[in-house]
Parts: sequence; structure tokens; C-alpha cells
Amino acid sequence: MSADAEGPPAPDDFASRVIAVVESIPPGHVMTYGSVAAALGSRASRGVGQVMAYAGADLPWWRVIRASGHAPRDHEQRALEMYRVEGTPLLWSRTGVFRVDLERASHRP
Repeated sequence: MSADAEGPPAPDDFASRVIAVVESIPPGHVMTYGSVAAALGSRASRGVGQVMAYAGADLPWWRVIRASGHAPRDHEQRALEMYRVEGTPLLWSRTGVFRVDLERASHRP
């Protein structure tokens, strides 16, 4: 599918599709980088990570997490604030490290 000369770019490119999936994740829920890719029929979890690195500031970036349930690297504290606001289920270690409870919080589009 292509855009005409005056229309917007075709929405079928990978980045646009990643953005659409991320925007569909409801508050209090998460998807892993791999599950976002799988929702697109892809295995390109690193590609999802690249899209999030470039476009994530304008998205609910805290809802896309590592497969371990941990928040995006180097954004843990800000993500924790958002998880608390949204009521995202969390699990805590004895050392005070948190991760998202994937069993309860995973979004499956």
C-alpha cells in the first residue's frame, strides 16, 4: 500500500505498526518487546526496542517492558511512578527490586 503524493505515508511500515500496538495497551497493563513484535507477526523484538528508543517519548513507553518483567533499562524510577499511578501489578524482591507481574498485567491484543 502506498500513499499518494499529497497523502500521509502508508501506515503499514514496521514503526507505525509498533506505535499502534503500543498505543493500544491499556493503563495498568504491559507488553514485552517480544510480545509487541509477535502481535505484528514478527520476531523482531530488538526492532521494537529501536522504535521505542526513537518514538517512545511520545508513547506510553513504560508499558513496554523486558521479558523478565523489569521496566525499560535506565527508566526504572520514572516507570515505577507510572505503574503506581496506573495500578500496574508489581512483584518485589527482598532487596527492593521490582518487576511487573506479567501473569496479571500482560495485555494480549
